[in-house]
Amino acid sequence: MNKAPLATDCLNTWLDYWSHVHVTGIDLGLERVIPVAEKLGVTSPKAKVFTVAGTNGKGSTTTTLAAILKAQGYNVGLYQSPHIYRFNERVKLSGIEVDDQTLVDAFVQVDIVRRECDLSLSFFEATTLAAFVIFKDQQCDAWVLEVGLGGRLDVVNVVNPNVAVITNIGLDHTDWLGDTIEKIAFEKAGIIRPNIPVIFGGFQDIPQAIINKAQEYNAPLSAVNRDYFYRFTEDGQAWMFASTGCTLKLPLGSLALENISTAVAAILVSGLEIKQGAIEEGIQQAKLAGRFEIRQIKNKTVIFDAGHNPHGVEFLLKQLKNYLNYNKQFTEVISVFSMLTDKDINSVAQLLKDTVLMWKIAPLTVPRAAEISQLDDALKGQNIEHFESVKLAFKSALDESKNNQLILVCGSFHTLEAVWEYLEECQ
Repeated sequence: MNKAPLATDCLNTWLDYWSHVHVTGIDLGLERVIPVAEKLGVTSPKAKVFTVAGTNGKGSTTTTLAAILKAQGYNVGLYQSPHIYRFNERVKLSGIEVDDQTLVDAFVQVDIVRRECDLSLSFFEATTLAAFVIFKDQQCDAWVLEVGLGGRLDVVNVVNPNVAVITNIGLDHTDWLGDTIEKIAFEKAGIIRPNIPVIFGGFQDIPQAIINKAQEYNAPLSAVNRDYFYRFTEDGQAWMFASTGCTLKLPLGSLALENISTAVAAILVSGLEIKQGAIEEGIQQAKLAGRFEIRQIKNKTVIFDAGHNPHGVEFLLKQLKNYLNYNKQFTEVISVFSMLTDKDINSVAQLLKDTVLMWKIAPLTVPRAAEISQLDDALKGQNIEHFESVKLAFKSALDESKNNQLILVCGSFHTLEAVWEYLEECQ
């Protein structure tokens, strides 16, 4: 086995180590992980655990859940992935990213135990278990966990939740999960446990696989537009949430209302005592980097959005339309764009074509990056400029865009990350 770094080594050394321990980056299945998780004592925490699976909206839903719980005074551990810029973004304690040393100390524990078990762990498995070790050591009252692509076979699923949330089901990660909504739903439904409440927040017919799993486990299932409802108030300045025996008037936040409402529904079935004031405060405090994030850079307006599939892009366009209605000085959109090869590039490009005037494209420098020819094919007939890197594409957009042009950086978390790295280098 690889020689492990020391507790005194830096975070990057440990992250590099974990990326080389296991033969493959993605290895779905829990047989290697469970013995390590059990020995670490993280599978059945004393805390209240919310797990959130689904195709889109997991980041916004988990962020809102954690913010509401924090506003109520709970010590909250929040685990999300992937990160956009710093690995530390994945693990937060009551809203604050953990420091490097806390992560390293947890990595040491995980590595000792996996060696005792004589098992290898992938990067994702090891780093996820480290987050759970931190939440356990910090005695968090509540754990809010975003489930990765795997659902049933995802490492997050080694933890037994008290509430399971499924945001929606779309065709994503089809290479891993199956090529139909029902097959993917079956995988996502793997987070359901016996007798725990389940929230389904998708605007679609509830997939049969989720209904079957909930029935099998006697898990009460609440679905949007069937068991709970939400709508904007007439003046559009607030919104109403309604479920059996409960109607709340709540403030708008910066995240998508469909995901905020899913979080509220999960809070209300959790059995925790949460005051309406904490729900209101949590909604207003919940922020997420790279979700229609508007920044002023060198006197130019730049919007960062990590939507990388049709559903995510539809939501981006909805928000963009609204923004342009109120900011009439912008008459054109320039996009700095790149994607991963296993995403639905054609559909994403098709959705954006009517809005984007000029495309500045470049290949990503990560595994699974789409070739420039693949991006070209998807954008056929559009006004395109090629660059060697996303950083150069963004520099060009900043230098050349006019005052009436808005810059949209989108297509992938990795596209955003490349730009943010560039901005940090410029400081």
